[in-house]
Amino acid sequence: MKILRRLIWVLGGLAVLAAAFVAWVMWPSNRPAPASPPPSASAPREPERYEPPTYLPSNDPPASQGFGPVAGGSPEDCDAGGASASAAPVNAASLTTLTWAPFGRPEIGWEIYAPRVAHEIRTACAPGSNRFAAALARWQGGHGLKATGTFDPETFKVMLTRWHRARPFVKVNGEGICPGAPSAALLSTARPEESYGGKVIQLRPGALDAYRRMAAEAKAAGVVRDPRALTLFSGFRDPAADADRCARDNNCQGVSRTICSAHRTGLAMDLFIAAAPGFGPDSSADPNRLAMTRSDLYRWLVANAGRFGFVNYVFEPWHWEWTGEPMLPGVPIASLPLAGSGRPGDPLLSPPAAPAPAAATGPGPPPRGPPPSKAPPRRPAGS
Repeated sequence: MKILRRLIWVLGGLAVLAAAFVAWVMWPSNRPAPASPPPSASAPREPERYEPPTYLPSNDPPASQGFGPVAGGSPEDCDAGGASASAAPVNAASLTTLTWAPFGRPEIGWEIYAPRVAHEIRTACAPGSNRFAAALARWQGGHGLKATGTFDPETFKVMLTRWHRARPFVKVNGEGICPGAPSAALLSTARPEESYGGKVIQLRPGALDAYRRMAAEAKAAGVVRDPRALTLFSGFRDPAADADRCARDNNCQGVSRTICSAHRTGLAMDLFIAAAPGFGPDSSADPNRLAMTRSDLYRWLVANAGRFGFVNYVFEPWHWEWTGEPMLPGVPIASLPLAGSGRPGDPLLSPPAAPAPAAATGPGPPPRGPPPSKAPPRRPAGS
């Protein structure tokens, strides 16, 4: 009996020890976990979280629909407007009826420029809304204009000056300099699928890389629906070839465009945005430009292209310039041949010959010669 009691006591003690061991193992501990070794520089990293970019959806009809969320902002109450609410119906009417000439030729309405104006005043609401008028009034007041909240040519002129100054090419031109053209060794060639119709397109490497990153994000955002959209139909243009074409076609379309084009820098590109029926991707006809600026793609570019270093020449929705690196040293614009002959073998950058002085013999018969040719309407200089 004594042996049995001792055996029970031993077994009980073992049971208590086992329970204590289990409790110790399972009990929560505040001891720090062993430190993991720091990742090496070559180790694969966790991919960054992808935030889909905001973009400006189509605004057709513009008086009733908005431009989509402003980047980094929350949805707006487009009916709110305060004292400027009376300007909303004026904007809604002038959007398609304003008679003006912002680029030297008559235009009707300002719908083509509405996405860019909305982006400038930081609103996603439609031009005919109270919120748009209020945002425009705030912008006008902050830029030395009367804060009416109504769109007018004077307001657009101030905006256009700001947009032009954002283009390094225009800034350099304003200093009387025409940028230099890169050599073939400094250019990269776009892939056939990146060009419109398989055309050979060349750009400076940084510009082409930025274009590719922007195009990939636009496709991810769902705004590229036409297989031609965002393809390149013009990039670097040789200055001599531009000048020769000017003389051959007898349609220079403005000396500064052909003799000193932004395309000579290798940083400017023309993109297929959209095309109205019967028009090409670079037609400056108002119905064609309107079709482009009504597209989701153009409105996405207005809101997002700046993140990739691109600025737009607002008259041409298809023309974008990369600002990620400086232009090459150039020459005074005054030294360029104003006639733009650029014939093969002629030095493009040689100063033009001084004209012979005219004889002061008083009025005489009108000069003889063939009547002037009827050239197509000029496209505003700048691209």
